[in-house]
Amino acid sequence: MKDSLTLLNTVSAHPDSRCWFLAWNPTGTLLASCGGDKTIRIWGKEVGDNWICKSVLGEGHQRTIRKVAWSPCGNYLASASFDATTCIWMKKNNDFECVTTLEGHENEVKSVAWAPSGSLLATCSRDKSVWVWEVFTAVDEEEEYECVSVLNSHTQDVKHVVWHPNQEVLASASYDDTVKLYREEEDDWVCCATLEGHTSTVWGLSFDQSGEQLATCSDDKTLRIWRQIKFLNHSHSYLGKKDPTWKCVCTLTGYHTRTIYDVHWSHLTGAIATACGDDAIRIFEEDAGSDTMQPTFSLTAHMPRAHSQDVNCVAWHPKEPGLLTSCSDDGEITFWQYQRPE
Repeated sequence: MKDSLTLLNTVSAHPDSRCWFLAWNPTGTLLASCGGDKTIRIWGKEVGDNWICKSVLGEGHQRTIRKVAWSPCGNYLASASFDATTCIWMKKNNDFECVTTLEGHENEVKSVAWAPSGSLLATCSRDKSVWVWEVFTAVDEEEEYECVSVLNSHTQDVKHVVWHPNQEVLASASYDDTVKLYREEEDDWVCCATLEGHTSTVWGLSFDQSGEQLATCSDDKTLRIWRQIKFLNHSHSYLGKKDPTWKCVCTLTGYHTRTIYDVHWSHLTGAIATACGDDAIRIFEEDAGSDTMQPTFSLTAHMPRAHSQDVNCVAWHPKEPGLLTSCSDDGEITFWQYQRPE
């Protein structure tokens, strides 16, 4: 099973500090990394599997940069920092310039995400809030950002935000052991679902390609698969058609020996990768012919010493099936090729 995940290359990305997160641009030609050294690094592929650092963005933040996210058009990069700000970087030729700094959160900003339309941005923070920002083009064609909603549905630190792949629905994961889903209603944003089941901090979440399933990972060492249940019978009409309920249809337990920090569901292959505090990467796939409402998943790859310290992030390439990247407290980025075992 180990052979189904092949090491391609390792680069020292953020020496002497943690590498916290990785994000591919929409075309997969650039990879952004961020770390405890307060920098963002932009990586591009050279000959073979060699990835080199094209840019170092070091002027935007005063503290650790926790997450980065590309806009759907690929011209902007957003970065969330422990300095309580979010920076927006604009791609200019082969470099990046910080064009806007978003302020308002009281504590560390833990995550940032763009909606599929590119017209909305979400941030979340240790201050227990999720902010939704509207992106619009001003008269001089500069992008401007306005906070249109502050959501205080969580009771603890909010760790991660991610948008539904094809709807303006937002999901957040928190230290309060829950996942919340939000949508717009009459010019404001509301919490439309709370997913309860994890028994400790929810660190990460990832939708599948359809957006009908959601994978969540936690400090409780489990990976949970949630499915959107749409009620069609009249007895449930009071729920309205807008808000399907979400049900946990599968709990993967016994595979991880420490906290699962990140999960990423490949939109190309359907494989689910996890990043764990036991230094390992694991990949799961749904079993052929498994029941839609009670699916079963198998562990198809396990790399026990993927890094020398905690694995913080896993990110599937958006265009090349099976190409996976990971980063760690060891400051390194590693590139892997996944081949589903026969």
